[in-house]
Amino acid sequence: MMKAILIREFGDAGQLYIGDAKKPVVGPGQLLVKIYAAGINRADTFQRQGKYPPPAGASEILGLEMAGIVEDTGPETSRFQKGDHVFGLIPGGGYAQYAAIHEEMAMPVPENMSMTHAAAIPEAFLTAFQALRWHGNIQVEEDVLIHAGGSGVGTAAIQLAQAIGAKSIVTASAPKHEVCLKLGTKKAIDYKNEDFKTAVLEYTDQKGVDLIIDFIGGPYFKDNIDCLNRDGRLVILATLGGGNVENFDVRKMLVNRLNIIGSTLRSRSIDYQIALTHEFREFALQRFTNSNLKPVVDKIFNWEDVKDAHEYMEANKNTGKIILEVKHL
Repeated sequence: MMKAILIREFGDAGQLYIGDAKKPVVGPGQLLVKIYAAGINRADTFQRQGKYPPPAGASEILGLEMAGIVEDTGPETSRFQKGDHVFGLIPGGGYAQYAAIHEEMAMPVPENMSMTHAAAIPEAFLTAFQALRWHGNIQVEEDVLIHAGGSGVGTAAIQLAQAIGAKSIVTASAPKHEVCLKLGTKKAIDYKNEDFKTAVLEYTDQKGVDLIIDFIGGPYFKDNIDCLNRDGRLVILATLGGGNVENFDVRKMLVNRLNIIGSTLRSRSIDYQIALTHEFREFALQRFTNSNLKPVVDKIFNWEDVKDAHEYMEANKNTGKIILEVKHL
């Protein structure tokens, strides 16, 4: 047995508690990791409310990313040994003392990086990398508009775009602009007090951007389309504002040859996630070691304070990632 953060019943953050759960048993190709830090994501808050069930076969325990020490290795493993420090993306089970991860999804913790910072990488950076490279096909000198620029994925996307050689514009509340600009974005728009479409078109001399990464959905859709340059791409990763769009003329998409891509990561096949992890690892690990890429950690909570951590995210107070420190007695 082990300790884990569990849900009494679907609802608010007060439904979370630390209780007993079965310790994972690793199968072929898997590692058992003793977890020291886990990242918090919007998906966790939705799952807690009963709105985002885990994929078939995944742990019912919350948590999509973690960092820790390899405790045991299953059959047919070769890349890691007991005692190695690893981090990675998992389909569930991160809010616990132990989790199983496919060894091809695990990455070595970069030199001189803490567990709490390593746990801030997987979900944010893999999601941003997938959106920019795999779906958005971003090129050197292209312009990308990143909504929610102060979020975990947003702060990752700013850095990845810069590392690729692209130029980013972000929307974020004013208190988050300083961090976004320090990370390398060229323009920060206060979406609460500015019309982002007007600001983007003014900044690009009415040309528009080549790529947009969006989490808002319906309320932003028409303005996003108007912000795209010819052959532009819109990658929609979430619909936090809702999914409905009214009175939209689809001919705008035809005239400007636009590509609209919707994507999730958690529901992808393990082969897809492994391929993405491998490509990301080749691109990014050395950059993390050299500090050319940095996970942005806003606040670290003891896992006993998980209620406060979830409420902090739901109040949209964070710039970057919120991390839980997992305790072992």
